[in-house]
Amino acid sequence: MKVEGVQNMPDDGDAQFSGSARQSRFNLTAQGEENGHKLKGFIEADFWDNVNDGSDSTFGLRLRHAFISVDNLTFGQTWNGQFFATAPLDVRIINFWGPGAGTIAGNGAVVRPELVVHYAKDGFRFTLQDPIYDDAAYPDMIGSYTLRTESGHAFSFAVTGREVGTLDGDSELGAAVSLASKFSFGQTALSLTAYTGEGQAVYAGWGFNGSRGASTSDVNSAGELISTTGVSAGVTHQITSKLRGTLRYGQVKAEEVSATVSDDTFKMATANLIYSYTPSLDFGIEVRDQNAATLPSAANFSSSSVRDEGLQVEIMAMYSF
Repeated sequence: MKVEGVQNMPDDGDAQFSGSARQSRFNLTAQGEENGHKLKGFIEADFWDNVNDGSDSTFGLRLRHAFISVDNLTFGQTWNGQFFATAPLDVRIINFWGPGAGTIAGNGAVVRPELVVHYAKDGFRFTLQDPIYDDAAYPDMIGSYTLRTESGHAFSFAVTGREVGTLDGDSELGAAVSLASKFSFGQTALSLTAYTGEGQAVYAGWGFNGSRGASTSDVNSAGELISTTGVSAGVTHQITSKLRGTLRYGQVKAEEVSATVSDDTFKMATANLIYSYTPSLDFGIEVRDQNAATLPSAANFSSSSVRDEGLQVEIMAMYSF
């Protein structure tokens, strides 16, 4: 159960405050062993709905995950390969709309494709997933390797490839490489990531025409693939047994953006404090600043969905059971 309040203070326009409990979610897991095989089924839903017009305060269930695992194979709707290559090595933030800014998993709109197939073994993960390009002849593909050391450090390398629609029904192959790392020093953890390549802007959340997550974000007006490069750095410190704090910065630079976008680099800085009042109840506050909008304007979305250019302050309470 999670409730949040967000004060949105855009650089241009009036400040807005919105509150929501729509992030609350529940899941069911069934697992066991049959004929020597480990089986697992998992399904999860939240109340985010897909209607964001703010017409009322009732919201329907939305499917987040529904997958089956058999030994090392997982298939269904769940996290994409880019998420597993970076998010487990990132620091924790509260922001529902902007996780992983600066990484290949920075766009929450495509973080759980309708169909994903993972094969994971000994740190290797190979993924095929529902392609972003509607007319793609083959799935989007990700291969990654994660190394975890006895001292608590972790390193991940990933290669991604996807068919990108250009113009007049043509397409090209876009590819990118990603590095992620997390260093553990007692009560402090440091996360560093970087990626570069073509065809990844839709997953990173920034490309041609800005941070819209559209399938055209990897192709400019001439139908040519653009390249994007992202970096992020974050540090988390356990201040006391109950209080931890996080600082994070992420940015993505696009080779080319629309004339309507003033800066070709998307930047987001985040700072938060999370207090564990009890082992199952957290209170948190997060301050973040970004230099570009990450969702369409309030004319089409409710105020709780808008993340305009400027400053946001979020407070939250979350009870996990």
